[in-house]
Amino acid sequence: MYGYLGGMASPLPLVPLLRKALTLRAHSIMRTTSNPPALAEAVQFIRCGVASGAFRPVVDRSFPLGQIVEAHRYLEASEQVGKVVVLPE
Repeated sequence: MYGYLGGMASPLPLVPLLRKALTLRAHSIMRTTSNPPALAEAVQFIRCGVASGAFRPVVDRSFPLGQIVEAHRYLEASEQVGKVVVLPE
């Protein structure tokens, strides 16, 4: 998976990928969200996954609200694998 956030440039290292003979596939979320039947199918798929327990969030770390500054620093360090949760005190 290769992507970018905020519209920033996202250079793809094409030559190393070609050397490995990798297959490249592109997907845009807009292809799903702008197509009502596809969006309805995606929503149903997600609802079923959540209801059955097949989809579970991965929580990396939780912080109490009083440690919101530390939570932001942790996010900015990009060390988390999963979600960072801030809990009410």
